[in-house]
Amino acid sequence: MSSIAMLLVRGSFRFSSTQSIRSRFLTSQAKGITKNTQSWAEKLATARSDASNGTRTTASSNSARHEMPEVQAPNPMNEKSNDSLSGRNWEAGFDGIGVKPFPAQVARVLSEPIDKEDVEIKPDGLLYLPEIKYRRILNRAFGPGGWGLAPQGEAEISQSILSREWILICLGRFVSTARGEQEFFRPTGIPTANEGAKSNALMRCCKDLGIASELWDPRFIRQFKAKYCVEVWCQTADGKKKRYWRRKDDEPFAYPNKEVGIVSR
Repeated sequence: MSSIAMLLVRGSFRFSSTQSIRSRFLTSQAKGITKNTQSWAEKLATARSDASNGTRTTASSNSARHEMPEVQAPNPMNEKSNDSLSGRNWEAGFDGIGVKPFPAQVARVLSEPIDKEDVEIKPDGLLYLPEIKYRRILNRAFGPGGWGLAPQGEAEISQSILSREWILICLGRFVSTARGEQEFFRPTGIPTANEGAKSNALMRCCKDLGIASELWDPRFIRQFKAKYCVEVWCQTADGKKKRYWRRKDDEPFAYPNKEVGIVSR
């Protein structure tokens, strides 16, 4: 065999050997990649399974947590609690009006006869109970925070009178509505007049609860004025005389309306 032929045979053998080695190497690499891919796929599947189990466990735990009964705070007035009270529009609704009577212990406090020592009389002869007395009675009946006044609409202001409508709410129930009014003499007195109108509305609303109901009873008014009050003559700073009422146990009128005598009957 010639030298050229020998070289061709050797080259062909080396080429085939190289191709065989390269093929075995690629096959080995492919198997390794496939094995690694399968391994990662198995790990991912396991992780997903664990996560799914954890989610089901958490959901089950949350479900059990939500199914636990809520513990209600004690209510001394035996009134049913209502979580929607804060969302009520008291300007448009009358929730709870006339639904049922208040508890007996509340009714006893509200209907107690007024103390004669608490009753006052205005110079024009009108009997009244100071507004702080109404607040104290409401606090005794419902407890501080168990009642409140909610404004209904904006305040109306004329030349010298401020008025505003308020509603009385007790234990989350609509009780009454009334417009309070208060006189003022200068713009700087409007805030004070607003508070006066609120107190005036409170006194009017309390009529529907029976508080100090005697003050609207004509017979009681006549008897009280005859027994506890007196009408007197007073002289003003310009020398004119006017008739004013006061309680008999109050001090006589002084400047600018000086008391000068008792009105004869």
